Parts: sequence; structure tokens; C-alpha cells
Amino acid sequence: MSSLVSHALFIDNEPVAAHDGRTIDVVDPSDARVFATIARGAAADVDRAVRAARRARDGDGTEPGAGAWGRLDAAERGRLLLRVARAVADHEEELAAIESRDTGKPLSQARADARALARYFEFYAGAADKLHGATIPYRAGFTVLTLREAHGVTGHIVPWNYPMQIFGRSVAASLAAGNACVVKPAEDACLSVLRVARLAAQAGLPAGALNVVTGLGTEAGEALAAHPGVDHLSFTGSPETGRRVAQVAAAHHCPTTLELGGKSPQLVFADADLDAALPVLVSAIVQNAGQTCSAGSRLLVEASIHDALLERLAERFRALHAGPPQRDLDLGPLISARQHERVRGYLEEAERDGLRCVAHGRVVDDAPREGFYLAPMLFGGVPATHRLAREEVFGPVLATMSFEDEREAVALANGTEYALVAGVWTRDGARQLRLAHRLRAGQVFVNDFGAGGGVELPFGGAGRSGYGREKGFEALYGFTKLKTVALRHG
Repeated sequence: MSSLVSHALFIDNEPVAAHDGRTIDVVDPSDARVFATIARGAAADVDRAVRAARRARDGDGTEPGAGAWGRLDAAERGRLLLRVARAVADHEEELAAIESRDTGKPLSQARADARALARYFEFYAGAADKLHGATIPYRAGFTVLTLREAHGVTGHIVPWNYPMQIFGRSVAASLAAGNACVVKPAEDACLSVLRVARLAAQAGLPAGALNVVTGLGTEAGEALAAHPGVDHLSFTGSPETGRRVAQVAAAHHCPTTLELGGKSPQLVFADADLDAALPVLVSAIVQNAGQTCSAGSRLLVEASIHDALLERLAERFRALHAGPPQRDLDLGPLISARQHERVRGYLEEAERDGLRCVAHGRVVDDAPREGFYLAPMLFGGVPATHRLAREEVFGPVLATMSFEDEREAVALANGTEYALVAGVWTRDGARQLRLAHRLRAGQVFVNDFGAGGGVELPFGGAGRSGYGREKGFEALYGFTKLKTVALRHG
């Protein structure tokens, strides 16, 4: 164990050990071997990080915004965030290698994540000085205006599936708005977040503006949600954990943004361009081994083309390969033994219930047997009431079903408790607009899905998919509080 690389917490621009010195093993998903340790932060460490963030934002606390970070004007904040963006871009290969080993995703996907992270900081750097208030027409003798002000200290609980991207989309927006941040990344994948925090400090971010506390969700995560010094909380993860986070934060009246997952449908009509649709339909479920909240995990196909499309999909699934990240194949392993067991449970239930596996990919022969690999699976004729069609599997498993008409398609698409993303494939312009209105989803893509991440596009859902919005300017609004100023001047 002494030869393992140890990763400390990052507080006040310094690496620090956990208060009690405990650590957590870091496991490589590709071969199940421990290759590093992270600090096991807990309540005392979270408190230290929150206090550091408060000093950076408010100084000694006598006046909001009086700290080294808080007193910077918006344009200067933007310049610093742009320097962070450039630092990330300059270290793209290093960050991709870290992310690939930590999460198991293929190198090309990890590189895309690093580029997306740089783009988040670039976008919000440019937006920092464009966060405007408004004037409100009111009674004669009054001038009324609104100001958008930073919350103060924001907490960010980041999941393991896209550590860099989700860190970027919440932290960059929060910093641009003038907040100081405390980040709790998932214990299963946090090494890239720690590295980016160091890069941000080297780029000139003041001490305390960005702090990272690693540890278990039940310890460090719960402590962050419960801390009375946190003014706003952003959480991405499961609906069950999100509910707990919101309950804990509500005890000290802390507003939350929750992005909790999805069971996103793609609707394919008979007039669709199938040649354009096919690669997107496959990528939407295979990317990151299906461990994506917005994965297109339900495929609804008009009955007249269902069999033909399924045959073409099956051909593509049979050509898919899972293997070690450095091989840069279609997908790598799942994140952990626990996640692998969870997804296998869904597949075993599907087999017991007689669901038809139309086609599957394969795990390459040289993949370590101890790794958490799973071949992509395509199921046909899945009943809408089955768990495979209703619950978030979070693996490379695509459930397909057919519909007779537009009304049935909408009913099937809206037939889960999730409402995150939907895709519509049709050349009919009127149908495109009708479905954009009728589908329960925070994002609807027409003749596409995901739009390449879309840093500029507001993202979030309803129901079990959560509430609040990330990405674009909507995220900036969420990381501010609105103040109304009414001046009576006669």
C-alpha cells in the first residue's frame, strides 16, 4: 500500500490530509486493482472548506463580497476563468488519461470530456460580465431595478460518470456569478476534479475560491448538504440520494438544484431518415457504457418500420466491442463492481421474464477478467410496464417497443416518472412542433439527440429527473439571488 499515490483534499489552494487521516482506495474499473488512495474527508473537513470559501468571498464576514475573490469585478472574474479554460486545454491529454483510468471510459471519450470542461470555463468566462439585472416600470416618482447577486458559498456534489463535465457545468457557472465553491466529488471518480482544482489555483484563482473535499457521500456529502454556511447546493446523482440531499439542505433553508437522471425516449417515425438516425441511436446508449443520465435508453419505433429498423440496429450492436480504456473501443467497463452487479440484475430479471435479446456486442478477449465489463444489449418488444422500460438501468442496455400512431407514441414516451431528454426522428415539420410541446422533457431534440453536449443549452428535467437548470445562462441565474431596489425620488 505504501507505493500507492495518495491524493489529499484541496482547501485554500493547498493539499491537506483529512482531519482524522483516513483514506479510501481508488480502484481501476478495467482490472479491479487499487492504484491510488484519496483522503476520506468528513464533517470537520467540510467545515474547514466552507470557512475557506467564506473568507474568499466575504473576508472577515462583516461585509458580503469583501474577500479576495468577492471583491473582484465581473470582468476580472471572467479573465481568471478564461485562464483556467486555457490551463485545462493545455493539459487535455493529462486530464483525459486521469479520467480514463479513474472511470474506465475510452480515451477518446475522456478527451471529449476534457474539451467540454475547457469550453464550460470559456463560456462562463465570457458570460461573467453579462449577467444583467433589469428596470421595472412602476408608479410615478419611482425608479425600480433588480440586481443579480451571488449566493455566497455554493456546494457542488458531483457524480462519478462525468466528473470533469459536471464539475465544469456547475462550478464554472457558480464562479462566474461570484460565488466561492466547495466541491464534493464521488468517491468512485474524483482524481480529475482534484487536478483541475490545482490547475485553477496555478491559473490565479484566489485561495478559498475553489475547494475540493473527497470522501464518502454518507459522510462528506451529507455534511456539505447540512452545513449552515452553504448558501446554495447543486447535486447530480440518483433520485433517492437527491431527495435526501434536498431534505437535509432544507433544514437550513438552502436552495438546491437537482439533476437526478432519466429514462429518455427516442421516437422514430416511418418518415425518418434512418441512415442519419442509426448511429445516433446507438451512440446515445453506448456512450460511457450507458452510464449517462440523458442516455437514450428507450427506443419507440412506428410499427410499420419496427422490424426493419430493429434488424439494422442488431447489425450495429453485434459490431460493438467493450474493452480496456486504452484500446479506445466503443465502450469501457462499468465504474464499479457494485454498478456491474446492479446492471446484471436487470438483465437477469429480463431473462427470467422471457424478454427477447435481439443482439449484443462482445467483450474483447484481452479484457482483464476482473474488470467490470458488460457487452451492450439490444432488447426488442419490451412491455411498457417492465422495469427495463421504466427504470434507469445506467448501463449499455437499449429497450425497444413499437407504436401505431402519434398519440400512442406520446403516451409511451411520457409513461415514466422521468422527464429529462427526448428525441424525435421525423421529416414532418408539424409533427416536430407538436411533439416538442407534448413530450415531458427538459430538452427535446429533433433529428438529433444530445446535440454534442451543448454547453449553451439549458439542461434539467422534472419529476424524478429533478428541478432547476444547468448549462447556458439559466445556470448563471440559478447561482444568483435577485434583489429588488425601489428608489422614490418624487
